[in-house]
Amino acid sequence: METTKKTIKSIILAAGKGTRMKSQTPKVLHKIFNKELLGYVIDAVNNTGKAEENYIIVGHCAQQVEDYVTKNYTNAKCRLQSPQLGTGHAAMQAYEDLKGFEGEVLILNGDIPLLTTETLNKFIEEHRKNTNALTVMSAILDDPTNYGRIVRDENGDLKAIVEEKDATEEQKKINEINTGAYLLDWPKVNEAFLSFDTNNAQHEYYLTDIVKWTINKGLKARSYILENNEESFGINSKKQLAEAAKILKNRVIDKLLDEGVTVVDPDTTYISPETQIEPDTIIYPCTYIEGKNKIGRDCKIGPFARLRGDVELGDGVKIGNFVEIKKTKIKDHTNVCHLSYVGDSMLGSNVNIGAGTITANYNHITKEKFKTVIDDNASTGSNSVIVAPAHIGENASIGAGSVISKDIEANALGLTRAPLKILKGWFDRIKI
Repeated sequence: METTKKTIKSIILAAGKGTRMKSQTPKVLHKIFNKELLGYVIDAVNNTGKAEENYIIVGHCAQQVEDYVTKNYTNAKCRLQSPQLGTGHAAMQAYEDLKGFEGEVLILNGDIPLLTTETLNKFIEEHRKNTNALTVMSAILDDPTNYGRIVRDENGDLKAIVEEKDATEEQKKINEINTGAYLLDWPKVNEAFLSFDTNNAQHEYYLTDIVKWTINKGLKARSYILENNEESFGINSKKQLAEAAKILKNRVIDKLLDEGVTVVDPDTTYISPETQIEPDTIIYPCTYIEGKNKIGRDCKIGPFARLRGDVELGDGVKIGNFVEIKKTKIKDHTNVCHLSYVGDSMLGSNVNIGAGTITANYNHITKEKFKTVIDDNASTGSNSVIVAPAHIGENASIGAGSVISKDIEANALGLTRAPLKILKGWFDRIKI
């Protein structure tokens, strides 16, 4: 139970170039399950239900990052760090916005997609329960190389955070590291930002100096040790991006298995954390599900299926091999069994989509996308193309090989197949 109710604002550091990514895309805009790394962090904060406002510190490709933030979040504002003079300098870019703020400030890195809302809530609760002026999130690592170390005094109390390049050989043996996440009682600690200096190996303004300032002022500074140190995993290379994706998908699949979903081969299956799946659904190997989706009971998906987001499946739906579904709602007991693409569509109950059916939903000239609606009990023959916008009525059928560019009324058959011609003796004419 929280001992106090305070408003939280966050500062999320997203200015770095990410040189080791070897990419023109800013590091924080690289994706896992088609969702940006920065998006995972902002969502984790927002989902606590405690965040009033988020300040995103941008630098490298600032406009690109700001465009992403503005498009996707109403409670986030970008602040430019230029030049980039360290983490302390980055956080300072939100200082003017926080003048007079009486709540708590959460500081996070924008490249930690594995950090959960549950952990943030525990972090906040620990900070409030102990009436800390500052709480730093730490983790215990077998190999702490390249991380700042948590230094404690003889009583085990937090004494300082020392960056690796400034650490002594003895300090480098410490396994408790700084994750880069802080929670500050802003009225007590904000003056620390006015005391930064560059007296260190990097000649940068270190955010960790706020710990030293807090302790020197006799204020309470403590660390909160992560229960699962995977959550502190920061992304600095494509290899680490792939590792994080695997950790995240294993986390999701373990949860689904516990909830009664069958995943035939977890090693080859990827399911996004925003996907909800009801018990008794079976996910077959080599299936990739990204984005936000809702899947009912007793569905069968895959093998080699892809759901691209904004997909809602009722109960007993079959999505077969080499099928791609996007922005589509499919009602109960409908089959899209193999080799088909269904996008921007609504399919009723007991619909049968024949092999190789395509909903042609995109006009490449106008860049518009159009909707296909297929009512209950309708069916499409193999190798059909439905040119949207189109409405296929209840009990209607589409003949195999047809290209449908108009609505088909209920109970009707739509055909655009050319008449069959049989040329007798053809083989005898062409053989040599």
